[in-house]
Amino acid sequence: MQAAPEEEAGPYPVDLEALRAKLPGNLYWENDVPTKDPEELRRREGVKAKWNALYGKVLANEATEEEVHQYYEHRRQVSEDAITFATTMLQDYGDKLPSEHRGLLELSVNLHRARLAELPRQESDALARREAHAERQKEWRAGGGRQP
Repeated sequence: MQAAPEEEAGPYPVDLEALRAKLPGNLYWENDVPTKDPEELRRREGVKAKWNALYGKVLANEATEEEVHQYYEHRRQVSEDAITFATTMLQDYGDKLPSEHRGLLELSVNLHRARLAELPRQESDALARREAHAERQKEWRAGGGRQP
């Protein structure tokens, strides 16, 4: 059995600096651009830990209303920026990219669009859970902290 011919080896056909100039505020540059810089990797881990901690507060109904909004606004921005980055890559370089890379970019767009569609419901559910939790705490305190 003969191996399939490989695509021509050569430099990757994407000019990241041109993309950076075109999409200067995109979170890709802050969180996802490839790097081996240990300081940058530590910074990214810290950012990820911050958002994971806030998500934990949201899930535990311990986040303030402002923090709930902040978390879901961040999730919206992450997805919108991912869509913008992927669609720009496809528009500018799609005909030069290996087919598997085009497929991954298209998948990214589809997944982030699905996430965006779910965010309003997830945010309203989190706010409703938070309110119900606050109401239960209020009732518990009014009852002197005793079980009914």
